[in-house]
Amino acid sequence: MAEQQSWKVDEKTLSKKYGTDVKKLIRAWKRGFTDQDIAVKTGIRPTTLYMIKQDLELAHRRIRLAQKKQALTQAQTLVGQHQIFFNPHL
Repeated sequence: MAEQQSWKVDEKTLSKKYGTDVKKLIRAWKRGFTDQDIAVKTGIRPTTLYMIKQDLELAHRRIRLAQKKQALTQAQTLVGQHQIFFNPHL
């Protein structure tokens, strides 16, 4: 656990990439608004919303994969530290 990573999606970079407030879009999606509702209210094209959603899903997938990989390596190091010296088959 020497290296602690941030498991948050970089909303600022996505906002700069798409020229819109991604944090506001995420809140709208969490509140249950559809893409069509958001497109009408914000003036963002539905295809742009789709691309933002795809980028967010990909980022979350990468984060979950990294967390799973880190947990696996930690579990393997713990198994390697505790050796069992008793072997009944000898």
